[in-house]
Amino acid sequence: MSSKLVALITMSTRGTRVGPTVSEFVQKIIEQPLASSGISVASVDLVKFNLPVYNEPVAPAMVPEKAQFKYEHSRAWSAEIAKYDGYILVIPEYNYGVAGGTKNAIDYLLNEWKGKPAAIVSYGIHGGATASEQVKGALSGMGLRVAETRPTLSFNPPDIFGAVGGGRLGEGTLKTWEAEQHEKIRKAAEDLKTLLLQPNTEVNAPKP
Repeated sequence: MSSKLVALITMSTRGTRVGPTVSEFVQKIIEQPLASSGISVASVDLVKFNLPVYNEPVAPAMVPEKAQFKYEHSRAWSAEIAKYDGYILVIPEYNYGVAGGTKNAIDYLLNEWKGKPAAIVSYGIHGGATASEQVKGALSGMGLRVAETRPTLSFNPPDIFGAVGGGRLGEGTLKTWEAEQHEKIRKAAEDLKTLLLQPNTEVNAPKP
């Protein structure tokens, strides 16, 4: 069986953010079940690409067959996403919806993502279920195959301000996640593994 490479993408871009710590928590759980099937995980941090609101003169669907990106930030993001076989998006929820930076990064590209499998892990004051559903709809519509299991990680009430305002995950929250979300995160990895090992064909294409 040929090896596969999955990107674990931290999608938060705020100056003060808890996203990298959430991604570390997720990575510790998913690495072993994926590695057992020859699937490696690479960490990708969206903030490092410094994407402005989409400013290319061409539509993403035109790249690469009919046009090329003009700006280096777009070319760098495109090259990064294109090299993976699948994705785990760790997304924040702000104000009961998907973060603008998350949606902007998704919308920058089409063909680099299309047809590949993705899992979604959301987090926020209420766990991010609304943002997760919105991102699932967008990715499915773009032609990605989205894992059925989508963990939602909520902060314990005493830890909310530390997470949102200070970028810190409290010990209570981490213990709750370990007790209540560990198996669901592992199941999301298993779902992704199943999708990765399926051929990318019409039969396995996402249904509208």
